[in-house]
Amino acid sequence: MISQLSWKIGGQQGEGVESTDRIFSTALNRLGYYLYGYRHFSSRIKGGHTNNKIRISTEPIRAISDDLDILVAFDQESIDLNAHELRSDGVIVADAKFGPVVPEGVTARLFPVPITSIAEELGTSLMKNMVASGASWALLGLPLEVFNKAVEEEFGRKGPAVVEKNIEAVKRGADYVLELAGGPLDNFKLEPADGKQKMFMIGNDAIGLGAVAAGCRIMSAYPITPASEIMEYLIKKLPKFGGTVVQTEDEIAAITMAIGSSYAGVRTMTASAGPGLSLMMEAIGLAGMTETPVVIVDTQRGGPSTGLPTKQEQSDISALIYGTHGEIPKIVIAPSSIEECFYDTVQAFNLADKYQVPVILATDLQLSLGKQSCEMLDYEKISIDRGYIVKDIPDREDKSMFNRYAVTENGISPRVLPGEKNGIHHVTGVEHDEAGRPSESPINRKKMMDKRLRKIAKLEVENPVLLHSPHVDPDLLIIGMGSTGGTIDQARLRLNGEGITSNHLTVRLLHPFPVEEILPEIKKAKKVVVLENNATGQLANLIKMNIGQHDKIVNVLKYDGNPFLPSEIFEECKKVSGNLPQEELVKNGNL
Repeated sequence: MISQLSWKIGGQQGEGVESTDRIFSTALNRLGYYLYGYRHFSSRIKGGHTNNKIRISTEPIRAISDDLDILVAFDQESIDLNAHELRSDGVIVADAKFGPVVPEGVTARLFPVPITSIAEELGTSLMKNMVASGASWALLGLPLEVFNKAVEEEFGRKGPAVVEKNIEAVKRGADYVLELAGGPLDNFKLEPADGKQKMFMIGNDAIGLGAVAAGCRIMSAYPITPASEIMEYLIKKLPKFGGTVVQTEDEIAAITMAIGSSYAGVRTMTASAGPGLSLMMEAIGLAGMTETPVVIVDTQRGGPSTGLPTKQEQSDISALIYGTHGEIPKIVIAPSSIEECFYDTVQAFNLADKYQVPVILATDLQLSLGKQSCEMLDYEKISIDRGYIVKDIPDREDKSMFNRYAVTENGISPRVLPGEKNGIHHVTGVEHDEAGRPSESPINRKKMMDKRLRKIAKLEVENPVLLHSPHVDPDLLIIGMGSTGGTIDQARLRLNGEGITSNHLTVRLLHPFPVEEILPEIKKAKKVVVLENNATGQLANLIKMNIGQHDKIVNVLKYDGNPFLPSEIFEECKKVSGNLPQEELVKNGNL
């Protein structure tokens, strides 16, 4: 028996690939397996190749695998594009309708199953996803009743007749492939899972759940890949708690509506991707100048312009920190797991209120849309901090306005909500005095700039970095952010097997940059590998600018739209460590 396995389904977008993956993985989750999924899809509604890959394990996992055990193919293109990932003893389950051919050099076994024909016999070709699912499930030797339960949950709202038809499709697919294979495949039998209850969701859903738990009650947003699922999640959930989601006409309206709602005292947020973030920049500056808390989610994707809307990238780092004109205090946090997406969203709202600044939560497409197992969330950890909001303001004999922007030692001024007696003050995007009245005085300008920037000088953030530092004097320190964390950890296991010692640091606080936490780790290492999904080394540049140590830092960059594979990180780190001969380093362009 084996402890982990990789499964992939491919076809044309719109022909059931997503629903097949969803039901298949839901059933595995019910059995208690740990799962990590990756979606490769086109930026169109229908047509174009798409595939979903799931890694299944009896132990926690946070990375896709290099290889593949089972490929389910609805067309020849799926075989041609993905068969190279198959292990030598891998399996292709393909629709016999298109006459599947195994590419030269691929040694995997082919099981041609009349997937479409079986579905049509049952009344509609739409059920071919269930036929394919049944065939896959049967090869693993897993109990069909568990899978049938997932089918009932998926189609139950359509009535018992539809459920029965789909269950029959599953059975026929299973029976057919078992006859071809002579029974379940021994080399694909999974060890029993621990059976423990686990959550299984995408990062966007975790962010949406975190927003609800944090007390967010208004979300204003405009749909954009890969952020739309946050809005879709909250459309269903917020009304149950007295909240609402407003789909605005564009991203400029979304951010300004969020700022206005926050000024009124409601916890609000918006979410977008790179193109939308660009449109929001002027208004983010308004939030900084008026010291209005607001939470913004940026789900990074391939750019620039429309770029690669459905592909992985981490190229908004510089824009997140420096995109606004002028200088304002802001906080940028980058979660690296599903659990962190949840807890960091709560933290983002607390930080926004406490420091009265815009807080940006930066994810990437793989973290936003890759469905993953996570441990059950602990709601006892949740606390709400609304910051320095003042009430019961005493009367003032001179009837002067309230000093909303009063200069304080820590830079955080008393915040008053609209309608509070004796709290009237000016609010404007131009420079202003302590009561908010416009002022162009040089003395006032410097005083107010210094006050605002002081707010985050002593910022307190939970876990600004995540550190795995088992070695006192490592050969390598591998630094990453976002979804790369689990992939780096898997590559490190192989590096250790080669005698290359490595520590791993994930940067979670991008701004203000956590120099004190990172500098000691860089000093300990012989070389520092900074791994990121962009072409210009934005995270590495951030480290060099804030810390220095240029001579130690080596960029490992990937910007083809795909996330890193563990083998890619291993090979690149092996080169950096000097394990390869000198002539090999020269040949590969590393010297």
